[in-house]
Amino acid sequence: MANLGLGIIGCGNISTSYLRLAPLFKGLEVRAVADVNMEAAQARAAEFGVKAQTVDDLLANLAVDVVINLTIPDAHYAVTKRILEAGKHAYSEKPLVLSLEQGETLRALASSKGLAVGCAPDTFLGGAHQQARALLDDGKIGQITAGCAAVLNHGMEHWHPNPDFFFLPGAGPMLDLGPYYIANLINLLGPVRRVGALTSSAQAFRTISNGPRNGETVPVKTPTNIHALLEFHSGATINLSTSWDVWHHKRGHFELYGTEGTLYVPDPNFFGGTVEIGHKDGSLEAVTPWDHPFGIANQEHPKHGALANYRTAGLADMVQALMSGRDARCSLDRTLHGVEVMMACLDSGASGAFVTLTTTCTRPEALGIAEARALLV
Repeated sequence: MANLGLGIIGCGNISTSYLRLAPLFKGLEVRAVADVNMEAAQARAAEFGVKAQTVDDLLANLAVDVVINLTIPDAHYAVTKRILEAGKHAYSEKPLVLSLEQGETLRALASSKGLAVGCAPDTFLGGAHQQARALLDDGKIGQITAGCAAVLNHGMEHWHPNPDFFFLPGAGPMLDLGPYYIANLINLLGPVRRVGALTSSAQAFRTISNGPRNGETVPVKTPTNIHALLEFHSGATINLSTSWDVWHHKRGHFELYGTEGTLYVPDPNFFGGTVEIGHKDGSLEAVTPWDHPFGIANQEHPKHGALANYRTAGLADMVQALMSGRDARCSLDRTLHGVEVMMACLDSGASGAFVTLTTTCTRPEALGIAEARALLV
């Protein structure tokens, strides 16, 4: 398969993951990077041996077929719109947009130009989550009736040197970390019908406690504590909690309750981990990991130890989908449905009413062992 030329707009921390991991996958070749700060683009280009360009020059580069949007969330819509207007396919970091209206504008533009739009997260393609999907599809715990998912900590100001945007509209724990959980819920259970939520913030300001800005405060302008109830078209009801107002907890990341048992799914912020089944007799089984390539540890994390990290798998899948004419797993329809779920949670928290969704989607096609191997070089 011939390589498609990739360009990256946004040379912050996350760009290193794409630049380091893209060579693992068929059909991907990063040819240029750009940033509004040319020094940042030049530094990243020198680090990885690619060309540094201005944003305008990258969008005009005939060797670039797909542009990866790694800008801050507030710029995602405008930058992806420019990518499509330049005649390039687009793949964005999450969240794709900050409103359903923006997403529908991108959908119409992409359709009019015959272009594809994909969006992270792709962690649901990981070995652990696809094994959980296979267990559900095989009926190992029966019909899912309920469950809970939680990502609870105390925010980003303790480790990120410039955490301001995390506490602005377009971020917060729901839009920053919620996409990993919602994408995996869609992978496992399908689309959401309606949501209700309670939202709050424990602090009006956060104090940066690391780096050159140590001691500075940043304002909190979006909810940092969101507890939502999601009703799925399948009939399952899931409690989703996302909070940066928690110092310590013992809640599991992801539990699904079925008519024949309980499925414990590892943190969907990562590709790997251990899947467990709680049986009707009260026993707990750690499921033997299957031989899925996206579950194999390939990096050492300073906090979490050996991890499987295959970010860009969703991009590689989108590129192969373009070549073959099939549906991409990280598709625009699923991304927009996820965006509406998250925005509906925030809207419900503001209004005090349940919100019925206007979008829907299908579950993505499962990514089994053979299909995952086919994405790799």
